[in-house]
Amino acid sequence: MNQHFLFLQGVCSPFFSRLATALRHQGHGVTKANFTVGDRVYWRQGQHLNYRGPMAGLPDFYQTIYASRSISDIVLFGDCRPVHKPAIALARSAGIRIHVFEEGYFRPHWITLERDGVNGNSTLPRDPAWYRDRADHVPHYDNGQPFHTAFWKRAAYDVGYNFWAGLNPMLHRGVRSHVPYSPLTEYLGYIRRGIRLKYYANDVKNKEKELLTSKDSKPFFLLPLQLATDAQIVHHSQFSSMAQAAHHVMRSFAANAADHTRLAIKIHPLDPGLVDYRTLVHIWARQLQIEGRVFFLESGNLPPLLTHTAGVITVNSTVGASAILHGKCTITLGNAIYDMAGLTYQGQLDNFWSTNERPDLKLFKAFRNVVINTCQLNGGFYCARGIHLAIGAALPRLQA
Repeated sequence: MNQHFLFLQGVCSPFFSRLATALRHQGHGVTKANFTVGDRVYWRQGQHLNYRGPMAGLPDFYQTIYASRSISDIVLFGDCRPVHKPAIALARSAGIRIHVFEEGYFRPHWITLERDGVNGNSTLPRDPAWYRDRADHVPHYDNGQPFHTAFWKRAAYDVGYNFWAGLNPMLHRGVRSHVPYSPLTEYLGYIRRGIRLKYYANDVKNKEKELLTSKDSKPFFLLPLQLATDAQIVHHSQFSSMAQAAHHVMRSFAANAADHTRLAIKIHPLDPGLVDYRTLVHIWARQLQIEGRVFFLESGNLPPLLTHTAGVITVNSTVGASAILHGKCTITLGNAIYDMAGLTYQGQLDNFWSTNERPDLKLFKAFRNVVINTCQLNGGFYCARGIHLAIGAALPRLQA
C-alpha cells in the first residue's frame, strides 16, 4: 500500500530531500513543511508548504495537512523541537506513524531512526533481561561500513542552511527556533574557540600527559561536557544547563572523592564556546578548594582517557556508552537509554567516587546488538557516501 509522508525539519544537509526522492521512486507521496528559509533551500523540490507562524497555529496547520493530504507517516529530526511537538501529539491521536531521526546512539558510523521518539522519549525498555532475551534473535553488529565526513563539509552545509537566516523574521516571523542564539553568534563563537584551541594546545597535551602517567597513584574521573543546547540536557535531565550539571558534579567530587583522585572535565568537540566553562570551572574549583585536583581540557584524545579513567560521569551523552564498552564504571545523571542495572552505576553520585563496580560487557554486547537492530542505521547525514548508506537502510524501515 502506498504511503504519504510529511517531512518536517531535518538536518542541515540534503539528506531529507534525497530520502524523499527515494520514497517517491518507490511510489509514495511526499509533502514537506518548511519553517525557515534554510528548510526551503535544502528541499529544492515540489510539494511543500511554508509555515510563517504563529506557533499557536501549528495544531490547526498540522490537522489540515493530515486530513487534506491523507498523511500516513511523519518524518522529522529531533522530537523536542517546538515545531515538532504538536505534530507528534496530533499524529499519535490520529494513528499516523512517527519516524524520528537523530544522531546515532553509537558513533561514528550509525544514525538513529526510531518510531515514536528518541533518547529520553525512546520506547526502548530499560530491562536487562529483555536485551539478553532479544540478543539471541538478532545478528552481531561490528562497526558498520565506514565513511568519512570532513568537518569543512558539515560546516559548509550548516552555513548554506543558515546563510538565509536573516530572511526568517520576514518570511517565517512567527516561528520559534529550537536554538536560543543566532547563527552569527554561533559562528563568531566557533572562530573564538578555534583561536582558544590553538592557544591551549600545549596546555591540553601537558594535562593529558600528567593524568595518564600518574593514573595509578592518582586515579582520575572523567566528566565529558555536552552541548549547552543539547535536547538531552534541556529536556531529558534534571539540570537547566550543562554548567549546572558540571557544578553539581564538582561539589560531589569535592565532598566525597578521595583526596588523591582527580577530576578531568573535557569540553565537547563541537562546542561553540558561548559558555566560558574554563573560567567557571576555575572559580568553582577555587571555591571548593580542589584547584589542584581539577583538570579542564579544551580538547583532548578521548580513547586514551576512557581507557585509563577510574570512572565516567555523564548526564546522558553517548560517551557513556563508549565508557561502558571500555569496561569503565559509568553513572548517568539524566535519562539515557543505556542507564540500567548491569551497565551503569545505579547508586547515588556521592557514593560513585568509591565504588569498584564494573559493567557487564556481555550485557552491553547484547544491548548494542539489539539497539542497532531496532533503531540504528549504518550511514550519516553530511557526506555523499554516508547519505547513500543511510537512505538504503532507511527505506525498508520507513515502509515496514
